[in-house]
Amino acid sequence: MSTTSTQPDLLYSEEEEALRAAVRDLLTDHCDPAGVIARIESDAPHDLALWKSLTDGMGLAGLLVPEDLGGQGATHREAAVVLEELGRAVAPVPYLTSAVVATEALLATDAADLLGELASGRRIGALAVGLHVAPGGAFGTARVENGTLHGELTGIADAAVADVLLVPADDGGLYAVESDAVTVTPQASLDLTRPVATVTLDGAPGRRLGDAGPAVRRALRAGAGLLASEQLGVADWALTETVRYLKERKQFNRPVGGFQALKHRLAQLWLEVVSLRAAARGAADALSTGEDTEVAVAVAQAYAAPVAVRAAEEAVQLHGGIGMTWEHPAHLYLKRAKADSIAHGTPGAHREALAELADLPAP
Repeated sequence: MSTTSTQPDLLYSEEEEALRAAVRDLLTDHCDPAGVIARIESDAPHDLALWKSLTDGMGLAGLLVPEDLGGQGATHREAAVVLEELGRAVAPVPYLTSAVVATEALLATDAADLLGELASGRRIGALAVGLHVAPGGAFGTARVENGTLHGELTGIADAAVADVLLVPADDGGLYAVESDAVTVTPQASLDLTRPVATVTLDGAPGRRLGDAGPAVRRALRAGAGLLASEQLGVADWALTETVRYLKERKQFNRPVGGFQALKHRLAQLWLEVVSLRAAARGAADALSTGEDTEVAVAVAQAYAAPVAVRAAEEAVQLHGGIGMTWEHPAHLYLKRAKADSIAHGTPGAHREALAELADLPAP
């Protein structure tokens, strides 16, 4: 008699590993650390040539979009693998904001034409909700006056490179607004590979797509859940590169990595990264199946941020003097980890959400 397990399979499938290898090869060739550093020093931090390779060449912007709407018809598990690799390279592309968050918002509407455009990568979308907003959290809205949109929305990630903005309004609707109809003003951003901006609407025309509430909740839930995979990529790079460096760096004619105190620090970090992988995979699988999604996302985000930040901090410290320099990429990972730690809700906000979901509220 055979039984079917209801436990999720968090191991990577052969297809997912093949996808990882293809994305990593592309990023190795076209997203080297020196190039990323040079970009954030310019006034054009986004790598649109790399975005074109990921979208036109590999079709990755449409992973979450059904085939009959112009996408690849894949699942959140595949999108999570892509985000892991983008996190490992701190790639300055709007994948999380356009291919995940904006796409998920559109999937809650009937905007098939816009979905197809985002899935193909021909256009980039951004949900005009602050990057700090957690799933289920309060978000700013534009005012509808005389059929046009007015107001100011802050903390919008990748707004500078978006072709279309999905704007929630005070009448409860979600509107598609062309980027040339708004003013985008850069804000000070810790993570210059994912800059945020203020979007000002002054009589901007918009096309109502549907109800904002369900669309924003769906988008932020997917964004928070898959952000954990990006944080996993950041942490995994930090651990791997630190181990590699400590095997090569010598003091007193011995590899630094052989010192017991450093071994203990790395062993502890390895355990935390392995646990983060399980949490991130759990969130991606839950999003793909629709089972226990809110719990899995809250668990992943409550755990992911501290681990990614600690891994990046250890990378900076254990690389010694070189880790403190602008030329070494460690600072890119620390800034991404710190920025990600408040993106789509802080760990504390997710712990509070998890307590309510488990009916264990704080005293």
